[in-house]
Amino acid sequence: MKRMHSRMICVLLALVALPAMAQERPYTEGPVTIVTSVNVVDGQFENYMSFLNSTWRRVMEESKTAGIVADYHVYGAQPRNPEEADMYLVVTYPNMAAFDGMTERMEPIITKVTKMNYKEADEASGKRVVMRTILGEEMVRELVFK
Repeated sequence: MKRMHSRMICVLLALVALPAMAQERPYTEGPVTIVTSVNVVDGQFENYMSFLNSTWRRVMEESKTAGIVADYHVYGAQPRNPEEADMYLVVTYPNMAAFDGMTERMEPIITKVTKMNYKEADEASGKRVVMRTILGEEMVRELVFK
């Protein structure tokens, strides 16, 4: 009797779990995008755009060629108040795995484009505070319908 009771419980559990196992999600996890919120200092818009159009853009293009970056964009915005971003830097990566070993893969690109080592490039980034303030970053992932 005890054995039959155990079997019935196993059968019932299997029947309950079967529909859950058979269901397939209607989407797949797609590319990952990093959105950097930027507040450009008054009077520095053209200077910052010149930097983005030269060094930043060349780094992005080299990263794209290397398959690290899928795409990138710069968006201007109309902030509702002075604390909000007036520019967004948007970089899309093929998937979450693209972030594995990112520093090691990006260092040669940064050195090639800027002629600076990683430490010097980081220092130069810190000096750009006269042109902009980075307000933060957000990571979003596209959910692609099947």
